[in-house]
Amino acid sequence: MLYTPPVIAVLYDVHGNLAALDAVIADARAAGAEQWVLGGDYALFGAWPAETLARLRELEPAVQVRGNVDRWTGDPAGAPGDAELQGAIADCRAALGDELAAGLAALPFEAEIAGARIVHASPVSDVRGFSPEAAGEDAELLAGVTHARLVFGHTHVQFRRTVGETELVNPGSVGVPLDGDPRAAYALVDPDGGLELRRVGYDTAAAVAQLREAFGERAWVREISGRLERSAP
Repeated sequence: MLYTPPVIAVLYDVHGNLAALDAVIADARAAGAEQWVLGGDYALFGAWPAETLARLRELEPAVQVRGNVDRWTGDPAGAPGDAELQGAIADCRAALGDELAAGLAALPFEAEIAGARIVHASPVSDVRGFSPEAAGEDAELLAGVTHARLVFGHTHVQFRRTVGETELVNPGSVGVPLDGDPRAAYALVDPDGGLELRRVGYDTAAAVAQLREAFGERAWVREISGRLERSAP
């Protein structure tokens, strides 16, 4: 029997937003998704940290990499010392427990699927990423990359462009889009390797309300609520 490659859903930067994640999963499954790429930044800054990780564990088969906030959640001492960030990390760790938090930090830095290289921000760093427009540091960030497609996230801005023979793909953020569009963002890869950037609406106001109910009026909650409401930094 002839093998047909699966439809692959590519999800990045969920940030504990279960409402957005569920909307994306439903859309992807309706479009035929049978396999998943999970690109990091899973729990921190959302109203549903543990619930989000539980939902992501249901997605099989999946290729998964670690994001910078996953690393910080597992190792708070390795995160910037900003009090607001450290407060968010402490809240997330309390919701997850030490074992789940450590598991996030232990995820791999990169992976490969369907001929594409999968990283969180870039092949050289989980915090240095690509911009939507050509930039002077592209060559440095792409040093040694031989794949035809490089998939990454981190900036929460959905785009695709080509540098030399490498297609750069940022599926955008499921949980906290920052490109002016409040809809959850992700990508689908079809069996022929074609890629579609997709957006899915969900109840953003309800997600903001749940975040405030779960964690109160902490400084980091106000910051993330504003980002969700504005869809911008």
